[in-house]
Amino acid sequence: MGTSSESALHFSSTFITFDTLFTSIGSPTKNLRVTNQTNETVVISSVILAGGNQNGFRLNVNGEASNETYNVQIPPQDSIFIFIEATLGKTGKSGPLIAEDSIIFRVNSVEQKVRLMAWGQDFVMINSNISKNSVWTNDRPYLVYNEATVDSGRTLTIEAGTSVYFHKNAGLMVKGTLIVDGTFEEPVEFKGDRLEPAYSEVPDQWNGIILCSGSHNDIINFAKIKNANTGLQVGTIEHSGFASLELSNTLIENMSWSGIWAMKSKIIAYNCVISNVRYYCTALLLGGDYQFYHSTFANYYNDLSSGVRTTETLVISNYLVDTNSGIRYVGDLSQAFFGNCIITGNRINELLLSMDTKGETNYLFDRSLIQIADTFKLTNPGSFTEIIRNVNPRFISPYTGNFELDTLSIAKDYGRMDYAKIYPVDVKNVSRISDAGPDLGAFERIEK
Repeated sequence: MGTSSESALHFSSTFITFDTLFTSIGSPTKNLRVTNQTNETVVISSVILAGGNQNGFRLNVNGEASNETYNVQIPPQDSIFIFIEATLGKTGKSGPLIAEDSIIFRVNSVEQKVRLMAWGQDFVMINSNISKNSVWTNDRPYLVYNEATVDSGRTLTIEAGTSVYFHKNAGLMVKGTLIVDGTFEEPVEFKGDRLEPAYSEVPDQWNGIILCSGSHNDIINFAKIKNANTGLQVGTIEHSGFASLELSNTLIENMSWSGIWAMKSKIIAYNCVISNVRYYCTALLLGGDYQFYHSTFANYYNDLSSGVRTTETLVISNYLVDTNSGIRYVGDLSQAFFGNCIITGNRINELLLSMDTKGETNYLFDRSLIQIADTFKLTNPGSFTEIIRNVNPRFISPYTGNFELDTLSIAKDYGRMDYAKIYPVDVKNVSRISDAGPDLGAFERIEK
């Protein structure tokens, strides 16, 4: 067997990192491959975690869970795997945490090391109903581990700069009132709790925010909602009445089902970007009262493993069929208004209007760009005023999520000034009324 100092080991990496863990919650498992590149068996006399149990790291060496393992043999031209996990202890402090350690390998007199480092963050665990008026501050992030519910008659206020993370299958249900009070400098972020770079654009990591029918005066301003199943559901069939929401300066992106899924409710929205969703960017169903100004609905969902997208960016209907019971519910669409908006994507048709004559129908697209084919029948031409149809809006980089307008965009300066004066700055706090005219969508391009 190899015993000389030249029987050194080769490692798949000499520096293993865990990027941003939540304290007291175990990390994903990482692996280290240790290879014997010689032509004789190597005996590793010891594999030892230098800090023992002090720094939160754990080892499994070739199937043996221990931070100290001895006399590990690797046949010639073969390898073993070491699995590494980390759990950082809670500190009650708001700042980031850093834990460091190393794995020490000894083959006779030869010592080799693999460095370990973990960055962590203490957090506030949310694991139950919110039964009193509450304020979530930006001192530490919040982790919703199961579904959290804001009880009827109660208000949850989330301060600017707060980050809210959700574990798999977790969500936020609001029966009372939700106030998201972000700012341009400090938006409020809602996303999954898998913080590794590989998960940064993975949808369906959590269940989204549900505003139940009966939840009124909800406000979401300067928020980022991403990587859920449905980003924002407004209204529920099983509850009577409707939900009401003012939604502004908000980005909803990368969902597996829908960005906004609204039923028989009221929404007034401006400066919003709803983008890149497996099925529907926005579905307005069972009637309701909806007003969208200077918003961008753009679907360039590009996950080839999920198949080609077959649904429209924007769906508006005054009915909904329960797929389980087959019951057809019909409501009144008192209005669905879109002013100075962009509705587009990578399909020929990105708008579906489907109405039941038993319910009221009222919709209007005014000075908006809509991706609809030349064969799309405008069954109610009076509901489309000075629209641009079937023209590429020329976003800077739609497949990477940049929906600002290129200098050659037809959407530049085309908007109606009346709406721009109501909402005079865009989602990036750029003035809409200081150049030749307001641009369509959430972003105003100012030429230098």
